[in-house]
Amino acid sequence: MTKKPVIAIDGFSSTGKSSISKIIAKKLGLIHMDTGALYRGITYFALQHCLNEEQLLDIPKLIANLTKIQLEFQNVDGELKLFLNGKNIDREIRFPQVSDYVSQVAKEAAVRQFLLATQRDIAKKGGIIMDGRDIGTVVLPDADYKFFMTASQDERARRRFLELEQAGEKTDIETVKQNLMNRDKIDSEREVAPLKQAYDAILIDNTSINKEETIELILSYIKKF
Repeated sequence: MTKKPVIAIDGFSSTGKSSISKIIAKKLGLIHMDTGALYRGITYFALQHCLNEEQLLDIPKLIANLTKIQLEFQNVDGELKLFLNGKNIDREIRFPQVSDYVSQVAKEAAVRQFLLATQRDIAKKGGIIMDGRDIGTVVLPDADYKFFMTASQDERARRRFLELEQAGEKTDIETVKQNLMNRDKIDSEREVAPLKQAYDAILIDNTSINKEETIELILSYIKKF
């Protein structure tokens, strides 16, 4: 029996990485792992336990408390949900405040090292699709397939705004766009594992195509197994 592939999908925020990876995983019978959710989980923990008197993140305190964080994905009604120390936080990690701080947390070398072994261990057996920002470059450099997703900032802001609106969050599109621009800058310029396209990754620009078309485009590159 042929070993199922390991697929890495990196890219910018609001390009549909996670939702598209989930669908591809189901179509191909693979496990899906949203690594961005792990960083959001740590950020959520930090916002709950590591704010200073000025309500700013105390990064040294967070790093000192990493051993108190247990993150795991559990199957809930056929969907993998993220649990923090036994509590389902899959909805909470999508809150705007988490989005505002996640890039600040994710740029810390200690945080990335904390999650690196977890991600690699899950991928060892194959049969997994993992999405994030440094999967093809750092976490799984030997992945069988690598893709890098992008779209224009205006289109990504529009998608994110609609997502927040549907979730009942009050915001405006300019605020959302500014948040995306800030995250792009932090993610791309951080010293540790910056967001960038792996030299052997296939570029997928879905500015002008919908989710279904993006999925079909990615699947067209993957050989049957």
